[in-house]
Amino acid sequence: MQQDRQPDMPQSKSESISSNPAGTASLREGRGGLIIVSAPSGSGKSTIINWLMTEHPELNLAFSISCTSRAPRGTEQNGVEYFFLTPEEFRQKIENDEFLEYEEVYEGRFYGTLKSQVASQTAKGQNVVFDVDVKGGCAIKQHYGDKALSLFIQPPSIEELRRRLENRGTDAPEVIDQRIARAQYELTFAEQFDRVVVNDDLATAEAEALAIVSEFLGIGN
Repeated sequence: MQQDRQPDMPQSKSESISSNPAGTASLREGRGGLIIVSAPSGSGKSTIINWLMTEHPELNLAFSISCTSRAPRGTEQNGVEYFFLTPEEFRQKIENDEFLEYEEVYEGRFYGTLKSQVASQTAKGQNVVFDVDVKGGCAIKQHYGDKALSLFIQPPSIEELRRRLENRGTDAPEVIDQRIARAQYELTFAEQFDRVVVNDDLATAEAEALAIVSEFLGIGN
């Protein structure tokens, strides 16, 4: 299941946890790869990721299971959609430097990726997908270096992005303005990613993402 932690408001607090040698060594022992995907809201990132996962099982992709300090919703189960922690437990793990990255989207509402969970999933042979914001993506890439592929999904233009958000019909005009402002900021991070896919035509963007991920994982022709 997609780990969507984007808040409605753009003023979220985001912190990156520095890497340590032990974390990198644990990845070397695993068999799976790491795919980082970031994009402004409305760029088609979730559509492309879900297409890769459902239409191309040979890639053996699995979402990283994140931690959160919020309560479970509906049928959510601990260790499936998220690992559910109390705010106090989350803060303790921050102090212990257990996170690759984390963010506090509202006061006391945390989301983050545990180093140990990534090591566990890659040891099972899973190619782990990180669906994260640009700061989280850069932090994870910095931690793992060449062992991770960072992919940025970019809209063809801000004008087209606004049109897509308006056509969704789910956000008020002021929220769309906030998302556009956030997108303009996030686009400045694109050059820090290994590869950039411009989603002008969805089928073309999907094919390009498939080729990039397959090449990184050594799968295909």
